[in-house]
Amino acid sequence: MPSHHLPLLLAAYQYKFDRDIEAMSCHLIDDVSVGWSELGTDLLDRAPRPLVDALTGGENWPSRTLDHLITPDGSPPVRMSVTDTTAEEQGAEWGYVLRPEGIEVISLLNEDIGPVVDWATDPRTVFDDHPAAWSSRAHAPTIRASHSAPPRSAPAGAPAKSSTSRPATRR
Repeated sequence: MPSHHLPLLLAAYQYKFDRDIEAMSCHLIDDVSVGWSELGTDLLDRAPRPLVDALTGGENWPSRTLDHLITPDGSPPVRMSVTDTTAEEQGAEWGYVLRPEGIEVISLLNEDIGPVVDWATDPRTVFDDHPAAWSSRAHAPTIRASHSAPPRSAPAGAPAKSSTSRPATRR
């Protein structure tokens, strides 16, 4: 859900990966065989303690991959591919695509594309989890924008370190 994934992904980009979209893409996509079952607080490495506490309530949990799955027929697990016809079958509700300008959030049961959340967005921003709110024809739906000091990041509009557009996670 966006309210869980976006804060972790925004903070990871801004701090753990030092605004390097290629390093983030490698970690989230290339370095796992199948995919992710849960994004954890390890994505908040190098983020300031007050931000980590604001996002987690002081709790810690590890990221978990699906790389150790055993399939019913014993064949090796394969990376899930979500298409219009299979998203509902596979239980996928959300898609997150890493773009040079930010994270595209796709409500897979409603649309094929979605709004882009700028990389400079404060990770403490609270996002709406209602799938219909994530229309490609509107801005990313926030419930409450953060009014505290912005996180350490390059100014809005500053280029990312890479221009790769890659799907990040699907849930």
